[in-house]
Amino acid sequence: MNKIIKILKSFLVIVLLSSFSIQKQETCSLTIDVSGLRNSEGTVLFALYNREDAFPDEHYKKYFKKLTGKIVNGSSSVTFENLPEGKYAVNILHDEDNDGKIKKGIILPKEGIGFSNYKSIGFSNKPSFSKASFSVLSNKRIKVNIIYM
Repeated sequence: MNKIIKILKSFLVIVLLSSFSIQKQETCSLTIDVSGLRNSEGTVLFALYNREDAFPDEHYKKYFKKLTGKIVNGSSSVTFENLPEGKYAVNILHDEDNDGKIKKGIILPKEGIGFSNYKSIGFSNKPSFSKASFSVLSNKRIKVNIIYM
């Protein structure tokens, strides 16, 4: 009987210790670079998305995380830290007037915009999460092209 009690105690200790073990979730960093900005006015808004139903987001309200980068010599860069592994898409805005919104003409933006995996946009090449998304499984660096209409 003592042997059974010892085995049960050992089993309970193992169960208790395993339930208190710390599970570390992998996190990554994502650095985003943009160059070719037409001037050094304002800032660059970098919006990161992790859901298809949130992208594209013309009003910058459905993002997962958002950072603002300073412009130095026509370029800007930011790093998103502690990201869980997953699929992401990036939308950037050269916010020349620092109002957090895309300044538009009649239809087209007057400020520079960009999307991950896009070199150009148009009526036949509209941004979508499926085209703009990419996997982040470890620390990563990407370049996003700025597009002026």
